[in-house]
Amino acid sequence: MRIAANAVRDDHACPVEAISSAYLGFAGGDAGIALRCAIADALSDLMEAERRTRERSRLISRGYVREAPDPARNPAS
Repeated sequence: MRIAANAVRDDHACPVEAISSAYLGFAGGDAGIALRCAIADALSDLMEAERRTRERSRLISRGYVREAPDPARNPAS
């Protein structure tokens, strides 16, 4: 029964173990270097996501400005 439970758990395992193993392998087993690399990659991904969000926001804002009504073309009655 315990073997079956472990098999089910492994099928739905959190990717943390795989990610940490990959970083440790890349760092030659040095946990400190692996941690620094993981943090650097996470910060890089976060900065890229924030840049994309700002870009989308800027494009949306420009779209509203471009489509603003022109008072000279549509005078109020």
